[in-house]
Amino acid sequence: MPKYFVKILIKDTFQKILVVRLSSLGDVILTTPIYRSLKKSDKDIIIHTVVLDAYKDVLKTNPYINSVWEYSKNSEVIKILNESLIHEEYDYVIDLQNNFRSRELLRNVSKNTYRFEKHSLKKLLLVHFKINLLKNFPHITERYAATFPEIKLDNEGPEIFIPSSVKPRIAENEVVIGLCPGSKHFTKMWPIDNFVELGNMLIKKGVKVAIFGGSDDKNICKHLERNIKGSINLTTDNNILQLASDMKNCIAIICNDSGLMHTATAVKTNVLAIFGSTVREFGFYPYKSTHSVLENFSLSCRPCSHIGRKSCPKKHFKCMKEITPSQVYDKLQELI
Repeated sequence: MPKYFVKILIKDTFQKILVVRLSSLGDVILTTPIYRSLKKSDKDIIIHTVVLDAYKDVLKTNPYINSVWEYSKNSEVIKILNESLIHEEYDYVIDLQNNFRSRELLRNVSKNTYRFEKHSLKKLLLVHFKINLLKNFPHITERYAATFPEIKLDNEGPEIFIPSSVKPRIAENEVVIGLCPGSKHFTKMWPIDNFVELGNMLIKKGVKVAIFGGSDDKNICKHLERNIKGSINLTTDNNILQLASDMKNCIAIICNDSGLMHTATAVKTNVLAIFGSTVREFGFYPYKSTHSVLENFSLSCRPCSHIGRKSCPKKHFKCMKEITPSQVYDKLQELI
């Protein structure tokens, strides 16, 4: 077995399914109800999955998954992994990524391959022409489930299984609100000064403030730590299980439309999410959880992207700037 892969085979049986969702963090977390539902439908099903190596921690402790394959963008690794997957002789393959990379990876793996319907045209119509054909569409997890007819979702949300070796840095009896200021794209980030103002409002009310982020968020998280006196900075180098463990002991998480939003949802923490350039219709709001989503509905330019942009195309960034710390604070009171 090539050293690039993590593969722990627990048992073998007559039916073997491969589920593929390579990235990103939020998407991978939102596939977890799929594994649970498949295993509940038949405890003897063997479930394998392929995920980008950066997100393997989300799935490696999941008891419903028998084997995790790590994906790398290295062409030689892809070739070897493809050959290994062919050798497994899967009964069914469920491709929830459905792009060039996943199709290349899954070449000749199984004749019984089901691919996720991405509705790319509908997303383009909403972004560029504001023609909304996604208005009544279900959550993305339910769209994933519709890919394979045997998946019958339960009424539970996503989940991350935290091993006992990962200790939370927040005590269970503390009253802590978590702030997650980061996102991959600028137009999905509430202004950092607003996070600072909100954090200081919470501190004055006697609430402890914890700051969460990954390696790309270290600078803005450090800015929050310096300017919210009394806050604690729990940023990690993308240690997802540690972040999840810490979030679990918060009474609420305030965040952007980001992977950490879904991380908080997966540990059953209340979530208040602030949406800027994206909208709920794309299907990536918190799933099966106690949550609120704040959006600026006064703008005709939203959404300007289905994934986020480097800058506001209108140069005003009103979708985020017009959502005030006071509005977020008031919505938080309603939530908790």
